[in-house]
Amino acid sequence: MKVVVVDDAQVNLVLMSALLGKLPDVEATCFLSPSEALEHCLLEDPDLVIVDYMMPDMDGIEFIRRFRSNPARTQTPLLMVTADHEREVRYRALESGANDFLTKPVDRVELSSRVRNMLALRRGQVALANHARNLADEVRRATAEIFERERETLNKPARAAEFRDPETGAHILRMAHFSALIARSMGLPDEMQESLLIAAPMHDVGKLGTPDHILLKPGRLTPEEFEIMKRHATIGHEILKDSASPFMQLAATIALSHHEKFDGSGYPGGLTGEAIPLVGRIVAVADVFDALTSERPYKPAWDLDRARNFLLEGRGGHFDPVCVDALLDSWDDVIEIRQRFRDED
Repeated sequence: MKVVVVDDAQVNLVLMSALLGKLPDVEATCFLSPSEALEHCLLEDPDLVIVDYMMPDMDGIEFIRRFRSNPARTQTPLLMVTADHEREVRYRALESGANDFLTKPVDRVELSSRVRNMLALRRGQVALANHARNLADEVRRATAEIFERERETLNKPARAAEFRDPETGAHILRMAHFSALIARSMGLPDEMQESLLIAAPMHDVGKLGTPDHILLKPGRLTPEEFEIMKRHATIGHEILKDSASPFMQLAATIALSHHEKFDGSGYPGGLTGEAIPLVGRIVAVADVFDALTSERPYKPAWDLDRARNFLLEGRGGHFDPVCVDALLDSWDDVIEIRQRFRDED
């Protein structure tokens, strides 16, 4: 245990060091200068501080005040050395944060007893702090395991929709990463970026309720068929909205809003501008961009310049301009995501 002794008299330091040296597992560091001692204590985190009251430049009371002003030193045991008659000094020392006192001239038995008591207190503090850290680590591990299980569960509806949809699994991965990329470029918190990465793949889960002859039709849909196709947004919302999972709730919002358009011409609600949830505006850009640049049974893939121009032309009409700019400002990352999640031949 590390004990710091502060006294402006060399003879007192020699005596205190000798007495402390007789105690097991105690390492004493002595200072004549209270300023140097304070600097040491704030850097090294001692287990006990013993400070004299009567010192030049900085007395023991001022030393305690400065020591306790550091949030990391509010619980460190501290003994003040005073004369027996200095009752007012002791009161002030207690108010400043002293834990106990040693009376001049220092008695060997008294010193040993009080130091042992203070170090026992310190050991209890350290043990409690370690226990709290261990508990926090266990909670983090348990939370991470729950998160991974929930993430696996969340992937199931997206995978189910993928097996019915001509879109590829790589599209799901790309649009999710594009969504997170847009969020990052917009300066949104890391938690939102991660949530989008998890929730965005379920944007079209409502297609589970779309008839095959419409969902898998290779040609253009009739107006009547398109009205049926549009229902997948509300179906997806209904599937996901009652879940207790915040990721499922976010996915429900995305499912309902990612076909809305910034100018109000989208569906199902005809929402405009910022009335469209931000996650819906983000996923709209990510989803359309990747759909345009991906090959489908009913169309070839667009080249990147053509898709980029489509987004620029749709700023303020189909798309939120901020979301479009966020994707295009991270173009190198867009290319990297496309290369990492390529479609299989």
